[in-house]
Amino acid sequence: MSRALVALAERGVRAEAEAKEELRASYQRFLAENDPGRKTEAGKDLIRSIFGKDALAEDSVC
Repeated sequence: MSRALVALAERGVRAEAEAKEELRASYQRFLAENDPGRKTEAGKDLIRSIFGKDALAEDSVC
């Protein structure tokens, strides 16, 4: 039982580290981008890395 808990804790620590790295990379990409269209996409990626993959609703008003 305790090995399973240790393995679960290790997976959680790795997942948290990966999420932080993804957030850091998205933030750096957003800051570095100069092209308006690509900056918009970088901003959306940043929002997704903060709030989750389904954070942005598709714009259906077009």
